[in-house]
Amino acid sequence: MTLHIIDSSIIVIYLVAVVLMGLWLRSRAGEGMDAYFLGGRSIPWYVLGVSNASSMFDIAGTMWLVSMLFVYGLKGTWLPWLWPTFNQIFLMIYLAVWIRRSGVVTGAEWIGTRFGKGRGAELSRIAIVVFALISVISFLIYAYQGVGRFAAAFLPWDWTPDTYAMVLMAITTFYVILGGMFSVVITDVFQFVMLTIASIFIAFIAMSNVAPDALNAVIPDGWKTLFFGYTLDLDWSGLLPSVTEKITADGYNMFTIVWMMMLFKGILTSMAGTAPNYDMQRVLATRSPKESAMMSGMVSAALIPRWLMIGGIAVLGLVFFSGELRSMEGAADFEMLMPFVIREFFPVGVTGLVIAGLLAAYMSTFDSTVNAGAAYLINDIYKRYIDPDASEKKVIWMSYGASILIVVVGVVMGTQAESIHSAMGWIVTGLWGGFTIPNVLKWHWWRFNGYGYFWGMLSGIVTAMVLAQIVPASDYLYYFPVTMGLGAVGSILGSLLTQPDEMDDLKSFYTTVRPWGFWDPVAAEVLKENPEFKTGASAGRDLSNVAVGIIWQTSLVVAPVYLIIREWYAMGFAVALAVATSYWLKKRWFDELAND
Repeated sequence: MTLHIIDSSIIVIYLVAVVLMGLWLRSRAGEGMDAYFLGGRSIPWYVLGVSNASSMFDIAGTMWLVSMLFVYGLKGTWLPWLWPTFNQIFLMIYLAVWIRRSGVVTGAEWIGTRFGKGRGAELSRIAIVVFALISVISFLIYAYQGVGRFAAAFLPWDWTPDTYAMVLMAITTFYVILGGMFSVVITDVFQFVMLTIASIFIAFIAMSNVAPDALNAVIPDGWKTLFFGYTLDLDWSGLLPSVTEKITADGYNMFTIVWMMMLFKGILTSMAGTAPNYDMQRVLATRSPKESAMMSGMVSAALIPRWLMIGGIAVLGLVFFSGELRSMEGAADFEMLMPFVIREFFPVGVTGLVIAGLLAAYMSTFDSTVNAGAAYLINDIYKRYIDPDASEKKVIWMSYGASILIVVVGVVMGTQAESIHSAMGWIVTGLWGGFTIPNVLKWHWWRFNGYGYFWGMLSGIVTAMVLAQIVPASDYLYYFPVTMGLGAVGSILGSLLTQPDEMDDLKSFYTTVRPWGFWDPVAAEVLKENPEFKTGASAGRDLSNVAVGIIWQTSLVVAPVYLIIREWYAMGFAVALAVATSYWLKKRWFDELAND
């Protein structure tokens, strides 16, 4: 793609600015490990919330969601539940508070809060470090696939997608290494502003260029409908036969079954708490448990601009790119919708801003992932097993090396991935299947111990990696119960065939974190020592707030899409629903949070 000098200048200025940001923040990040990985727990919750949202506003995910909205219409807005996106609601309502009360640096260090210091706790800590590193590398593979294809379609040099991905990874790694969490968060906020401006431009261009009649002419009946029957019932055969082939390949035609599987998987995965990645790092970086909950709530609201971008690109693609998709030999490449729209519709200046904003989206996801991965390598491997007495200066230098190592491994493995969709599918359904049950039980069952956690995680991870070699990517969701089930067997047998954790460790966890669940024996011991103790926990209150929160989040997702396609009544209903659920959450969640 040939770029105007103004567009090229905007992109270059942005890339230079983020490198200078890392140099500027180097001294502050070098104050110590807490400053490097958690920003000294001094960053305001709303800044961390915007930073977290910016990290989720990634190129690969946006390209995938554009293709899902193109193919499935409003029903495609359910598909982010594969991650699941509503895990942010569980965090907002109660889990972020539980996590932050520990006061640790990483998710693996948090294991000591739950299981103490015995052999089982040590094994469980190793398991979560292994999972965290596999997770981090998987996300880097996913980001690598997205940014390489995006950059090759837009940037003017005749480089391969792999070359672009490596160069952009190198630039991002430089400022992450120097600035640590301070650099990540500040550049994330800067990038979020750029992305929001770009999203508004895209929405405006889509609404200016696509009349409702033009859209209706290229979509099947039911495309604008959020709800669905047993089957998908979108007949693309007379409009774009390749879409029918994609639906079949994705395995989503029996949409009610898919939706129920996503909900089932999503609830269990969300109850497990955040995975040991940049999301958990933001929770641990907040100044207090209350602020951790508010930060998690901020994420859902801050992602509204992303759906303006997704909706705008999908609509422009439907009207103007369908012909090109029909002419493609073999399988149509729906992941190229976004590059096509930006190339064809954006004027000089706006093109540079949008491309820089989307590169910022990639960098935001990448920088957060690298920083989180380095935290595990340094805090939970190097300092714990290799050099416990290392000076702060040495730890910072080792953190630089850890970041580089993670990036190199991610690049090498990224060159082997088939597509964005396959990388995403294995992460959200294969890998997370093994994570789920051990991490649900750790919150809610007193008898679950470190050995159970180790064997549960090991069973799930090994199963996920084996299935990745023998199961097609389109079937990952349906095999989630397999990985989850084997993780459950390992968890329960590992716990019941070994001794319970020390009661003192269990009491410490119960009184510090104050969870709800099956804790009666521990609660009885705590009350013997302190009859006045109250947890303040309420499963009924929290889960009802979660249900309302999911409705609130869904209304924030569909309202921008309805705006783009000018479905005014549906948009008005979504906005009214968002207001009503906000009032509920103010009374039943926020006010209770303030009293905690």
